[in-house]
Amino acid sequence: MLRFSTAGESHGESLVALLSGMPAGVPVDEARVNRDLWRRQQGYGRGGRMRIETDTAHFLSGVRHGKTIGSPIAIEIENRDWKNWTEALPVGAGDPAKHKAVASPRPGHADLAGALKFDFPDARYVLERASARESAARVAAGAVAKQLLLELGIDVASHVIRVGAAELERDATWDEIAALRAKDEILLNCVDAEAELRMKAEVDAVLRTGDTVGGVFEAVVHGAPPGLGTCANWDERLDGLLAQAVMSLQAVKAVEIGRGVTAAESLGSEVHDAIGYSAQPNGRHTRFTREHNNAGGVEGGISNGEDIVVRGYLKPISTLRRPLKSVRFDTREETRAAYERSDVCVVPAAGVAAEAMVALTMAKLALEKFGGDSLRELKRNYDGYVEQLGKY
Repeated sequence: MLRFSTAGESHGESLVALLSGMPAGVPVDEARVNRDLWRRQQGYGRGGRMRIETDTAHFLSGVRHGKTIGSPIAIEIENRDWKNWTEALPVGAGDPAKHKAVASPRPGHADLAGALKFDFPDARYVLERASARESAARVAAGAVAKQLLLELGIDVASHVIRVGAAELERDATWDEIAALRAKDEILLNCVDAEAELRMKAEVDAVLRTGDTVGGVFEAVVHGAPPGLGTCANWDERLDGLLAQAVMSLQAVKAVEIGRGVTAAESLGSEVHDAIGYSAQPNGRHTRFTREHNNAGGVEGGISNGEDIVVRGYLKPISTLRRPLKSVRFDTREETRAAYERSDVCVVPAAGVAAEAMVALTMAKLALEKFGGDSLRELKRNYDGYVEQLGKY
């Protein structure tokens, strides 16, 4: 079974991703991993922290001579800002006077709920783990999962479809979305230049007022065969697993598969994807065709061979330069929420993190269905299944 976990704090020494269950023999291109880490740091509206960090994956185990060896993969990402926090966040007792307390919780953040849960007198330790800085470790693990999927002809990419009130007002093609990954400069990771400028104006507006802005990103899986996930058990449904994976990202408050939101206000005849049949395979493993992809590639908890489309709805960042009203932890007196160096808009970065979570989910399901302790065994099993699909 493919499993992953992360460790580390926002201002700690390092972040660590641990990925186990990868078959042996999967090529791992470190440049691809570092490219995804770079992409996560980009986007108009990022804060000062991204000028400090240069995220690079350091593989500690599980990869030798450029390929996985079947053992757990450990990846370290150094926090360069750690040098400024060694006395404030020591492993040992240290000097309590140098502790940097988060004295008043920020509305919308984990500060208050976490401090109450763990019985902390302030929110510093909650902030350190709840921070979206943790998503860098997810991106590293997800980049390895992507390289496994590519061996099966499955690819994952993302783009931004809304920032604030500015929205991409047309559908994007897979080629447009995939092409964004090669750009040397990332503004807001939108496929349409005019829409991207309107999105930039939304960020400019909140920069002037000391506010923050959220938006919507879309992660797309291209080339997945029908049959991943199942309708047999509630906790094995593909749509449920994808929703949980993307919802687990910091600041994501809603997840949509395909036309999930607008489908609720539409007629069935307008929503469901009519089925056709072609004399030749249509590039999606079978001869069955669809007029549209309103289902987002998932029906009954199972992939149907169309592109899998997952949208994440990202709330605005909780840390405001003009803080909202709050209460001090120690005196319970009214005050303003604490301010920590933060971003203004992170929608493109969240899309990259969503790619990682979607890729990890799809890789896990692919390994569960096709099995194999080595890449060669996995591909042999996968090719047999594709051959079976081609008969229909």
